[in-house]
Order: sequence, then structure tokens, then C-alpha cells
Amino acid sequence: MKYPFIHVMRQQFPLRVLCRVLGVTESGYHSWRIRPHTRADNDQELLEKVHEAHQASQGRYGAPRIHVELRAQGVVCSRRRVGRVMRQAGLRGKGKRKYKSTTNSDHAFPLAENLLERNFVVKAPNTVYASDMTYVPTREGWLYLAVVMDLYSRRVVGWAMGSRLTTDLPLSALRMAYQTRRPEPGVIQHSDRGSQYASRRYQQALRSMGMTCSMSRKGDCYDNAVVESFFSSLKREETDGAGYVTRMEAQQRIFVFLEVWYNRKRRHSTLGYLSPAEFEAHHLARQPAAA
Repeated sequence: MKYPFIHVMRQQFPLRVLCRVLGVTESGYHSWRIRPHTRADNDQELLEKVHEAHQASQGRYGAPRIHVELRAQGVVCSRRRVGRVMRQAGLRGKGKRKYKSTTNSDHAFPLAENLLERNFVVKAPNTVYASDMTYVPTREGWLYLAVVMDLYSRRVVGWAMGSRLTTDLPLSALRMAYQTRRPEPGVIQHSDRGSQYASRRYQQALRSMGMTCSMSRKGDCYDNAVVESFFSSLKREETDGAGYVTRMEAQQRIFVFLEVWYNRKRRHSTLGYLSPAEFEAHHLARQPAAA
């Protein structure tokens, strides 16, 4: 077992130091490398690659996504074997969280019909958006996050963060989505029944952008399950236990999670283990060329 350990740790320490500490020779290590490997040796080599992929995801990925990541790198292995190697090494992804509602629907604003009806499979981009808000603890106090997601690709196309849970927060996220995507009129914009989404200002903005409002049923998180799942991933993979000192620190970390990790790199099982950006790129590649 000394040689496989040296092989893994060579990226961090000089070979001569590792061999001296473990009481083996460098020539013995090199001889081991060129010998036919046993199953244990092969598992050790796979573990090295699994460990690298696990670290690259900052410990977020479990066996299914690690397996897809390795296959994308050209590593031939089964999902079952990846799971076994991870269990033996004590590696695991970050587990799911329980749902907790933050919606205040006790208001007098008019409510919209549920047009989505849990139909989360969308055939084209910029046809159905889903919105919601959540909170993140910092030592300065709560940081609130509002997002707008394109249900076609699960891409977060608009977001805003702030210290107050007012209509300005989801309105800023909506404006960002509209400015960056420039959708044609007719987009369904789905949210819960919270006062911020039902407010006159928000509804006026929807009408000015040519969007149609849709709202979940009262107290039913499953009517907006895709965005709730995103928040679960955010908190499981980034904010839980982060111990942000300031809101600014939290904003910077969440920005990286959203734009660098989630939209461009994180593999989604519902997208065939592509990232949202990759999924949208595949959509564009399938479109007929303009005449």
C-alpha cells in the first residue's frame, strides 16, 4: 500500500521525501509503476481521479456526478465502481436539505392563476421563467437573494441580493433577466403568492415586459419545485456552515456559485448531466442556420 499512497501524494510532495519517510526506494516505486497492476492498484488510480473531481466540485458531487465527470475526461469506469471507491475512501456529496417556506401570502393584492401546473419540462428557452427568494445568514444579519430561472435550461438568468426583503429585490432580478435575455412577449413568469410578487409594482413590470403572471397554490412548495431545488443546492453546496462575516463576503461567494459554478459547470441530472450553459449551447447548435 506504500507505493499507491506515494503515487497519490506525488502532486503535493517530492518523490524522494515520500520514499525516505516511508522507507522505500525511488527505484522500487518506479518498478511498481511499470508492473501489471492489481485491482487494488487500479482502484487506487481511480481514487486519485475521483478525489480530484470531488475537490474540483468543492465536495459538492456525489457518485453519479463524479462518474459523469470522469467519463467526460475519458476515464472508463462504472458508476457502481465509483460509488464503491468513494465509500471506501469516506468521500460523499453534500446531502439534501428539508424545505422551509419563507413566503408571506397574507396580503390583499390580487392573485394570479397557476398556469404552470407543475409542468417543469419546457421545450424552448425564454418561454417559462420561475422566480423565488431565500435568505442567507451572515454575522451582519440576513442577506436575501431573489432569482429568476429559465425552466428550459435551469439557468439562473436574473438575480439580486440585498439586506431588505422588499419588492425591489425580485424586481431587480426580473429586470436583469429581461435585459440579458430580451425574451419575446408571452413568457410565463411563475412565482409563489408572496406580497412582493403580487405587488402592483411587480405586476406592472411584468405587463410592461410582455410577461404573463402565474402563481403557485397557497403553501405548496411543489408548485415551484425547480427553484426550491436550486435553493436546496445553493445552501447544501455553498452557504450552509460557511460562516460569512459580512453580507459583502456572502454576496461575492454566492456570485461565484451562481455565475461560475452553477450556470456554467454544475452538471444537472435533468439535463443529461450537462450544465445549463452547455444545454443552451446544444440548443443553439440544433437551430437551422439563418438564410
